[in-house]
Parts: sequence; C-alpha cells; structure tokens
Amino acid sequence: MLALAGGNEFNPGNEQQDKVLAEAAGSGPAFVVPTAAARQGPERAVAHAQEWFQQWGLELEELSILKRTDANSKELADRARGGGFFYLVGGDPGLVAQVLHSSRAWNAIVEAWQEGASLAGSSAGAMALCSHTLIRASWPNRFNRRPTEALGLVAKTAVLPHYDTFGHRWVESAQQELPGTTLLGIDERSAAVWQDGTWRAMGPGAITVIKGKSTRRFESGQDVIGLRSPTRMLPSQ
Repeated sequence: MLALAGGNEFNPGNEQQDKVLAEAAGSGPAFVVPTAAARQGPERAVAHAQEWFQQWGLELEELSILKRTDANSKELADRARGGGFFYLVGGDPGLVAQVLHSSRAWNAIVEAWQEGASLAGSSAGAMALCSHTLIRASWPNRFNRRPTEALGLVAKTAVLPHYDTFGHRWVESAQQELPGTTLLGIDERSAAVWQDGTWRAMGPGAITVIKGKSTRRFESGQDVIGLRSPTRMLPSQ
C-alpha cells in the first residue's frame, strides 16, 4: 500500500486512510520518519504521529533520519529494512528528497515496501515520493514553485498538497516548469491510496488530477483515473 496525503496529518478527518494504512501494516516495526520536520521540531511531529496511530493499536517508533549522514547509516538502514509501516511527515518540501535520495535508508524502505510494508507521506512527505517535488522559487518569484528531483516512486508526477487551501495556486507555475508531468492536487486530510492495483480517493476532501488542459476531480471512495502506478523497482536502478 502507498498513500499520498494532502497535509494536516494526524488530525481528525484523516481516519479513513490512516485506518486502512494501519490495518495493512506488514510484520515488523512501524516507523514515523520525521525528515521533513528536521528544522521545525521533529520531536513534536513524532509524538503527534505516535498518539494518533495508537487508536488502531499501532505503536510507532521514530526512524530518526534528519540529515544525510543518518540516511546513509548502516544501522538505520538495517532497522528500516525490517519495517512493516513507514509514514513520512510533512514539513520542508525539498529536505526529504535531499536527505533520502539514493541513500541506504531509502533503498531499505523501498525494499520493505516492495515486500508488503505500508508506506505513506503527507504534504512534503507525499511530494517527495513522486518524481518531482516543488520548492519555493527564488526572488522575485518567491510565491511560485520550481521543481527538483524527488524519490521517484510515482513517475512523471508532482503532488500539490493542501490543494483546497493554497496548493491550487501552484498549478500555473508547476505546469510551466514541468510540461508533460501529471499534477496531483490533494486536499487536506485526504489521500490518494494505492491498494490492490488501484488508486482510490479517501478522506473528506478530493483528489484532482491535472494533465495539460484536462482536470479531473475524484471524491472520496472513487477510483482515481489518470495517475501512474507506483514503480516496482528502486529509482536508482
């Protein structure tokens, strides 16, 4: 299972997708990965996630990958390799890809996911799981977004999180910077969930798939059409 969530995670409204994720967890430890929150109080993000998932009997451990040396730690990679659940929290959109890309820990997470672990990311975490993540452009266009290479589990795709609040404002600049790329708008407290060979919208909001001039909106419970299947091999292979 793979879940791309739109933000405002670990709060009421996220129950539908998070319950499914918890129930699909594989054997082995369940991890919260606070990489995106490394500069914003990762301990708070970890505590929030741990408290939230207790309602489904899932006890989360912290996989403390906050910098590049952590991501290439053999000890942390070995821990990750045995995991059955991974949740990448929100925060800095560029930091997750920068820290995890082609690292020992990320390769271990992908291998565990391929063998049945649940994998989810919210906001910045979800952005990093696709081919490109969008970061703030430099002055004078600081309200626009520019792409940088991400972790690549969903090819030719970029997530626009918080789509119902502010993420929709990124569409124009994202289309200019990433022609031919699918833009995936995800409302807060909602998620696009890959399970049993199908993408499905979950949560109180909607999923919006933008390809060129085509825009399609999918409500909770609907299959999401037009989104690529996740890759089944490591992005570095």
